[in-house]
Amino acid sequence: MTVIHQDDVIQSVADALQYISYYHPKDFIDAMAAAYEREENPAAKDAIAQILINSRMCATGHRPICQDTGIVTVFVHVGMKVTWDADMSLDDMVNEGVRRAYQLPDNILRASVLADPDGKRQNTKDNTPAIIHHKLVPGDQVDIHVAAKGGGSEAKSKFAMLNPSDSVVDWVMEQLPKMGAGWCPPGMLGIGIGGTAEKAMEIAKEALLDPIDIQDLQARGASNRAEELRLELFDKVNKSGIGAQGLGGLTTVLDIKVKDYPTHAANKPVAIIPNCAATRHAHFTLDGSGPVALPAPKLEDWPEITREAGDNVKRVNLDTVTPEDVRAWQPGDTLLLNGKLLTGRDAAHKRMVDMIAKGDPLPVDMKGRFIYYVGPVDPIGDEVVGPAGPTTATRMDKFTRTMLVETGLLGMVGKAERGQEAIDAIRDNQAVYLMAVGGSAYLVAQAIKKSRVVGFEDLGMEAIYEFEVEDMPVTVAVDSAGTSVHQTGPAKWKDIIAQTA
Repeated sequence: MTVIHQDDVIQSVADALQYISYYHPKDFIDAMAAAYEREENPAAKDAIAQILINSRMCATGHRPICQDTGIVTVFVHVGMKVTWDADMSLDDMVNEGVRRAYQLPDNILRASVLADPDGKRQNTKDNTPAIIHHKLVPGDQVDIHVAAKGGGSEAKSKFAMLNPSDSVVDWVMEQLPKMGAGWCPPGMLGIGIGGTAEKAMEIAKEALLDPIDIQDLQARGASNRAEELRLELFDKVNKSGIGAQGLGGLTTVLDIKVKDYPTHAANKPVAIIPNCAATRHAHFTLDGSGPVALPAPKLEDWPEITREAGDNVKRVNLDTVTPEDVRAWQPGDTLLLNGKLLTGRDAAHKRMVDMIAKGDPLPVDMKGRFIYYVGPVDPIGDEVVGPAGPTTATRMDKFTRTMLVETGLLGMVGKAERGQEAIDAIRDNQAVYLMAVGGSAYLVAQAIKKSRVVGFEDLGMEAIYEFEVEDMPVTVAVDSAGTSVHQTGPAKWKDIIAQTA
């Protein structure tokens, strides 16, 4: 009979969450490095380079890979011969581990979980509660998978109750354009088929815990329908040309994972859950001998990559930039931002739009300025700011026209594509949207030299900050004429891939 101690569960969960905050799994690094080597689109290749450079920096600096340090999902398999030396419930043990991990002073992780989700949406301050799945299994050990899932990729999850005769492949390929690039490709797609609605979603999430091994499957061939789907979808998704960060390119997914479960004769539930470039998960087993000790990866596991400057790089002074300068920028141009950059995301935008409607003055003048959609991690030590990568820009689309018309805002910086509503507003106001790479938060933070709150301090990480930046890399994603690289890039590369197939 194995005795599992309460403190061992708590400490192991806490240590694992810290571990995955700054260490990518080796299989992910290997797959990304291979994608970098074969990528032919310079913009996509640079995005992958930033992700890999950021990953290496986080591994050495022990700081978060992404500013969105995720909502915690835990799968616990408890051996039926296990006994417990514990006063707390298993859920309480896991949540105490989450609490300790996210509040560790040496590496503070951003608390993103909100209670009262359709009401006050109040931050729980410690990223609890986790989403916990339990299963009783034969044996005398406790098997635990922990994952930290970013909100941007989780928001792109899809579910449908298909008819039994409907094609899963057709449905997945139909959903792919609707998902956009907010899930930060290249990553993985977890697909759950069967069971009931909630079971399909659960096994889709669980599928993402498996290692990247599509090349092994390609070499040996499929042995069942789930593996056939993996191979077919891997090929078709990558031929879509969406590419890294939706810029167009050869690699959109590193792997496709499929799990299935028996279902009712009248049903075919299907779920898609994407995993982003900040893939974070770990697996460990407790056998009663103490908390887990996860081995640190070797630095040589990361490829040595240097970003290439290219011919179209322009340095921009945000303090003196003019509308005429903005109109000269072309889609796909790489800019290095310097000067003062405001921040603001969902909560700040809603509050500002409400204030504008009431005729109230805003806390900061935005005329001629740029705003960065970001919710940074708190700084530690001598940091100016913690990891501060972009959040998904489409969430701000409904505010964009009001902000551009009423405040004189000149440009925005965020992650992934903009919807047509925002593109039209950008074109009509001859503004611009710039894209920073999702999944390179610690790298981006190195460009931030000063930071201060200038509005809505009560919103915490969603407050309006003023950053002073030096050579912050961005790409012109929607120019002043309304041309979007997230529309032109994938279309171009889909054609290129088709012609070379």
